[in-house]
Amino acid sequence: MQYYKPYFHKLMEECMKKLWALLLALCAASLAFAGGKADGGASGDIVIGGIFPLSGGVAVYGVEARKGIELAIAEINAAGGIGGKKVVLVSEDDEGDAVKSVNAFRKLTSRDKVQIVIGSLTSGCTIAISSLAQNQSVVLMAPAASNEAVTDAGNYVFRACFIDPFQGTVGGLFAANEIKAKRAAVLYDNGNDYSVGLQENFAKSFAANGGSVVASEVYNAGDVDFNAQLTRIKAANPDVVYLPDYYNTVALIAKQLRAQGINTPIIGADGWDGLQENAGDEVLNGFFTNNFTADSTAPKVVNFVKAFQAKYNSLPNAFAALGYDSAYLIRDAIISAGSADATPVRDALAKTNSSYVTGNITFDAKRNPIKSAVVLELVKGSDGKLTTAYKTTVNP
Repeated sequence: MQYYKPYFHKLMEECMKKLWALLLALCAASLAFAGGKADGGASGDIVIGGIFPLSGGVAVYGVEARKGIELAIAEINAAGGIGGKKVVLVSEDDEGDAVKSVNAFRKLTSRDKVQIVIGSLTSGCTIAISSLAQNQSVVLMAPAASNEAVTDAGNYVFRACFIDPFQGTVGGLFAANEIKAKRAAVLYDNGNDYSVGLQENFAKSFAANGGSVVASEVYNAGDVDFNAQLTRIKAANPDVVYLPDYYNTVALIAKQLRAQGINTPIIGADGWDGLQENAGDEVLNGFFTNNFTADSTAPKVVNFVKAFQAKYNSLPNAFAALGYDSAYLIRDAIISAGSADATPVRDALAKTNSSYVTGNITFDAKRNPIKSAVVLELVKGSDGKLTTAYKTTVNP
């Protein structure tokens, strides 16, 4: 037996080395899903930051988007989380103000140590933080910021919605081909990237399809009296008026437009989502491009609408759907990457090709989603309240 002691000592030493190697490998695999700085510390949670306008003039966007994200996270956690890790959302209110968006981003990345941020909702606020995200290697997923420049900062910046050139083009096509308009007027905020980009692409598309823009009027953010511009628009005798702005401003314009006797159809973009709760009959005969309709019979949409209604007792709008998709896009990327660290998640997101509530999503070279747009009409429901009805789909 004495003869075999050295042999057994050596065998035990080798076994212990292999055991330690196996334990270290298992720890590394577990930590991969914890996500480095985004793991929420000792809890091992996967912490995702959120920046939304939860108060202020466009609060509907942020409130609804956060509802969609929270529903998605509740579903993800109920199904076991991601790699056994619970997902946690830490959200900040930027009030639709770009300076506050920057402050919120810095708080989330420096104090909360997040590596993935969903937000903000408007283009100006998102552009204000996109370069910060790129410089700090933080994945930024913009649910609804549609200005083309949002993703220019670099390859850590993605969006879930389609871009303004596509929306504006769809609006021009719809005005010319569906409404059969020949003369259009445009009234837009010349200091708002979202509004400017939309009107430029609407005008190009409308002209390319045989129409003519007979009046182009501007206003400044915060204006409440549009009667001078509308008087000139009325004199130009348009067949349709394009109003590319957010719901709160459009509600004011539409009331004054109808009061002046301009009864033509009015057209807008996804920023109109919210008029249903914040306007009256003046927006009837109104149409807008959007990422989503709750009327869809697609199984994913039906299930989402049912779950959203059960949780919040209301129908989801496009901002809720885009928030929901943003959370699931990130979940799928983390699973594909095997990590919640920003760089592998970024790389996995770029390879996305899956079906979501707002359509099948792949990303182009600038990380903009390639998917269809819907046109919705503002109508009165059976209860006499404003709602939307699906009108048509336009493919990219």
